[in-house]
Order: sequence, then C-alpha cells, then structure tokens
Amino acid sequence: MLVTLLFLSGLSLASADVPVFCLYEEIRGTWTFFEGERTGNHTLDCGDFQEPVHNQTFTLDYPNTVIDAFGNVGTWTMMVSEGFEVNINGRSYYAYFFYDGEPPETVSHCDRTLPGWARDKTVRNWSCFFGRKDTPVPPRKTSLPRPVPRPSGKENFQNDHKLIERINSAQKSWWAKPYPEFENYTMEQMLHRAGGKRKLNFPGKASPITDEQRSAMENLPLNFDWRDVDGVDYVSPIRDQGACGSCYSFASMALLESRLRVATKNQRKDIFSPQDAMTCTVLGQGCEGGYIFLTGGRHSMEQGVVAEECNPYREQDEPCDTDMTCPRTYVSQYEFVGGYFGATNEANMMQELVANGPIGVAILMSSDLLYYGGGIYYNTGLVTNFDPFEFADHAILCVGYGVDETTGEKYWILKNSWGESWGEQGYFRVKRGVDEQAIESCATTVTVIP
Repeated sequence: MLVTLLFLSGLSLASADVPVFCLYEEIRGTWTFFEGERTGNHTLDCGDFQEPVHNQTFTLDYPNTVIDAFGNVGTWTMMVSEGFEVNINGRSYYAYFFYDGEPPETVSHCDRTLPGWARDKTVRNWSCFFGRKDTPVPPRKTSLPRPVPRPSGKENFQNDHKLIERINSAQKSWWAKPYPEFENYTMEQMLHRAGGKRKLNFPGKASPITDEQRSAMENLPLNFDWRDVDGVDYVSPIRDQGACGSCYSFASMALLESRLRVATKNQRKDIFSPQDAMTCTVLGQGCEGGYIFLTGGRHSMEQGVVAEECNPYREQDEPCDTDMTCPRTYVSQYEFVGGYFGATNEANMMQELVANGPIGVAILMSSDLLYYGGGIYYNTGLVTNFDPFEFADHAILCVGYGVDETTGEKYWILKNSWGESWGEQGYFRVKRGVDEQAIESCATTVTVIP
C-alpha cells in the first residue's frame, strides 16, 4: 500500500530536536530493550541510565506492527527520522536514536538508542530503557547543507522589497507584502520565529491515496472550516510566538484548545500555556523547536497542560515555573493521522479534520512565505541571496479546507502563530492535494479529555 513511504526520507518538523537521521528499513527488525526498575514517575531522569534489571525482545515489522517473544502484538511508529515509539503489552516506550557529533556534521548510529522513557498506558510505573538492534547497522555520517555565507544573525531583519515585487510579478495565486514589525527582530530571531533551523534537511512525501480513501473523500463537504460550522467558531484566538522557536508548542496548545471546544460544544474555551509545554518537559527543546506529536500528544497525555495564567508566555527558555496547584487537561489518545508516521495524506487529513476537529501539521519554510499577504500559497522558488529559512520548518494548526470558486484551486486553511496582522488575519491558505512544502506528509491528531 505505502510503496513510497515517508519512512524513506524523514521530514523534520518544527526544527529537528536531535541531529540524527535513520531510515525506516534500518530500524525495522528485532530489537532488545534493556529496562530499569518500573518505580518512577514523569520526573524520571534517564540521561545517565546504565543499570537495566531485565530485557525484552521486540520485532518491529511493516508497516507498524510490533511482536514480542511470546507472540503478543502491538504497534510502533518512527518519530520522523530521530526516534521511535513502541506500544505493546500495556507499555509505551519512547527513545531517540544514538548519534555522535554536532551539526553540521553528525554520525547516526541507527542500531541503538539513547536512554529513553517507558511507562504503562495508565501513565504509571515509569522506567528508563535503551534499545539495541540485534543486527548491526553501519554508522552514517550526515552533513547539513550549508547556506550561502550569512550575516552574524545579530543584525536586524530587513524586508526584501525586491523579492516581494518578484513574487507578485511571477504568479497570481497569492500575493506578498512587507511586514515592518519583522524588522524589530534580528535575523537569528526571525529564524527561530520560522520554526528554528533543522539539524538535517530531508523533506518527505505524503502517503499515496487508496481507492477506498478517495471514495470516502468524495463524500466529504466541498468546503469545511471549524471557524464557521453552522455559524459557530470552535477555534481559539490567534497568538504571537515572538522571537522564540516555539511554534510547535503554540500549534500543540491550539490543537488541544480547538479539540476541547469541539468536544464540549464551546462550553470550555481554555487558553493553554505554551511556556509550560516547552519548558516543563524532556520531549521538546524549548525555543530551539519540537514536535506536535510529542508536545500536543505524548507530553499532554503524561503531564497534561495548564491554563496560560499558570505559566505566562515569556518568549524564552527558562526553568519550569508553572503554578503546580493549577488543574491540568489531558489527552487520552494521540497519533499521526493514518495511524503511524508515513501514513498521512490529503484524504485521511480531510476525514480526520471533518470528523473530529482541527489537526496539527507542519510546513517547510522558505523566505517567500514570510511575506504572504493573502491568497493560496505555493512555494514560488524565489528567494533572497541570503535565505536562512531554506533549512527551517514551521508547525501550525489546520482548521479547514476549501476550493476557490473562481479558479477551482484546492487549499488548506492554516492557523499561524505570528499575530493577527500577518496573512489573512493570522491565517493562511496553502495549495492542497500536491503535498505543497510537505504539508500533507505528517499530521497529528489527539483526543482531549474534557
């Protein structure tokens, strides 16, 4: 079914947290997990774990099946190209793959993991573990492509008016405009604002649409928007992430906020704290980026999220300072749309969105998107002489889809975190059905507990 699986490339979403690149076929196979005592909680520090007390053997198979030595069956998924999550026998395991070095040159060791975390499905009985594949995988040296010589990063960003003119002259699908407020940021801050610099640059592909999926897609509404379902808006207000690479946390909180509104028919209109979600967890890298799957999904199941006033947003990395007396909201389920990494496509994104609410997505950034003013965006290929955003990506929330009445062009409706003055009152539309800038390659869905 998934001949051109995204596993073969690996898309870094909202900045790669760990500079490692492993392929699906390198990970597929039999692993031994070496696990410690199951006596911890979510505060467990596994950084120096070296004392396993027992081990288990798991075979990770196509496309997302895991089998233990006794024939018990579970599921697994790649976490992009950087790690994996394994769920079997009521336990959930998560770890990043092992690597040496630092960007721009690293060595990935795809037959072992860094120390990771395991817990019951009930989010109890935590332990540390590490994994070793039974068959060795040759190390891979990976070099990040270097952009053209860049400014120091401390210089202020300047709107490129010539690029804006070129964009508007080259096509009519969307239009560009300058944003004077961007010039209050340095180049480095703008790069963080766009999602942060990916450690590795391997864009992926959407899964092929099956005949069954295409048939189901034809029965969906032609246009759908969670901001207006029979006159009711289920999407929380636009926010601004500022100079921090926290788009993944804002997108994650927006995902939970909207899903909670849908689940309670707008009886709960919480605004959750991105600061808590990015500084009180081991599953993100603060202002250096993270993933919706881990923050909006795994973290929100394990630790829950709190209201904005419990840890107000400050645009910077700080020690966790959340008011621990605040109530928490949790998710009971999370997954990549399609069930595992590599299974997402236009059809199941539309089906999930209509059936259950907005979904978390990410888009590969290019400098032309910064200047989006309106219309249906696609990457023009036009860039400045200096384009640090060539290696950035950005997490956002997909709230709907539609078809342009005049041109017939299909599009996604996306909620950004750059304030209401950007784009179409904080939103933008992106060409749909062609995996534009990898928008259909990797989407996340969650089930919120009201």
